[in-house]
Amino acid sequence: MKRRVVITGMGVIHSLGFSLDSFWDSIRNGRNGISLITKFDTTDFDAKVAAEIRGFEPTDFIDKKEARRMDTFTQYALAAAKMAFEMSGLDMTKEDSFRAGAIVASGIGGISTLEDQHQVMLTKGAGRISPFFITSMIANMAAARIAIEYNLRGFNECVVTACASGNNAIGDAFKVIQRGDADIMVTGGAEASITPLSFAGFCANKALSTNPDPATACRPFDKDRDGFIMGEGAGILILEEYEHAMRRGAEILGEIVGYGCTCDAYHITAPDPEGEGGIKSMQLALNDAGILPGDIDYINAHGTSTPINDPFETRVIKNVFGEHAYKLAVSSTKSMTGHLLGAAGAIEAIITVMALKDGIIPPTINLVNPDPECDLDYVPNNARKSDIRYALSNALGFGGHNSALIFRKFNG
Repeated sequence: MKRRVVITGMGVIHSLGFSLDSFWDSIRNGRNGISLITKFDTTDFDAKVAAEIRGFEPTDFIDKKEARRMDTFTQYALAAAKMAFEMSGLDMTKEDSFRAGAIVASGIGGISTLEDQHQVMLTKGAGRISPFFITSMIANMAAARIAIEYNLRGFNECVVTACASGNNAIGDAFKVIQRGDADIMVTGGAEASITPLSFAGFCANKALSTNPDPATACRPFDKDRDGFIMGEGAGILILEEYEHAMRRGAEILGEIVGYGCTCDAYHITAPDPEGEGGIKSMQLALNDAGILPGDIDYINAHGTSTPINDPFETRVIKNVFGEHAYKLAVSSTKSMTGHLLGAAGAIEAIITVMALKDGIIPPTINLVNPDPECDLDYVPNNARKSDIRYALSNALGFGGHNSALIFRKFNG
């Protein structure tokens, strides 16, 4: 019999809030977290906007000396983890540290550290490179630092599957507990890639929106969409085996019940036009959860606001859900959060859990002129109250990665 896996803590760092409560309040009220970039001069860039974090003070969450030895993405991850642990009520001094682990994703890792240290190399020479350069830059440091902070000595790794990374991290952590290799897993994703080099790269491959208006630049499923908007931040969840959580009297926020992942094995950026990988990942998640397509009430879509993704994802959903596709709600919360790359699946999982818990389906904002190819119920512009029981969260990534998570409202 499969072990049940529940969520007992969540934490978020994002432009829409430095706490779960403030972030969720922004999401359910349809607030836009996108603004003009201030971190660097965008004069020579085609794109001008992002969901940029401002006012984050790492020493509010982390020792000052240690914070200076971390890239920003790791700071975000540790801050979100601190919130998640506080919410969960876990006391790791009372737990078997070898039965607790961390899987935290990052699509790009410490690119700001890489850029900074490259400039040091060019201007001051090799002898001035920081001894903490490598240990700040490498993508596994979010998971490692969380493990060090909370004495998590079990399963520990970093998932890197581009924009599917957050979903894969959560799914893998779910399976570690489900198969009996841990009782507690800290999971999610962190990203801090709004930097000149990273931004220039996405501009060069024509993936970003060139709309300079932060209020309207991200418009999933709208015919006027023209590309995605970068975001940054972290989302961390604490997963526990159900009986373990119940024994310690934890408040349970939701339950994870299904996970599916595939690879298109088709192209480095474009999805397989037939959508077989995306279809299969959702079918595998449904099979894993032991439910039928008609049981799903809500889908948090990948919904990137790119010309290719949105009609493609719509077709894939129709293939999996048939006529039920027109009865369920689908929304892209990237319309508010931007696209957090390797952390996208993590904050979208948190949104999905909160939607189930509070019975509120978040909106797709900026959906004014629907694309005729996108003809599902995308919950346009305003949140909707609904007693949903099962919800699915999709994530796709460069390289052909497809992943789907299914969550259930917790009812004991």
